[in-house]
Amino acid sequence: MANHELPEPSWRKPAGMLLILVIIVVWAFVAVTVIGWMGPLSTPMTVLVYAFAGIVWIAPLKPILVWMETGRWR
Repeated sequence: MANHELPEPSWRKPAGMLLILVIIVVWAFVAVTVIGWMGPLSTPMTVLVYAFAGIVWIAPLKPILVWMETGRWR
């Protein structure tokens, strides 16, 4: 039987998950605050604003996920 060593656990994955959770909480706070400043909107406009806010937070996740897996930002 071959002697296979288990890879050493990386600290990047838990740190990256914590960073992702922080981004989600901060983005939710910012989105709700900004939407509150906008005042009453029509229903279609409200749907567009919430859809935009619900999608935009995903953009910074790709570099974080790459870093978590490889240790590099690119």
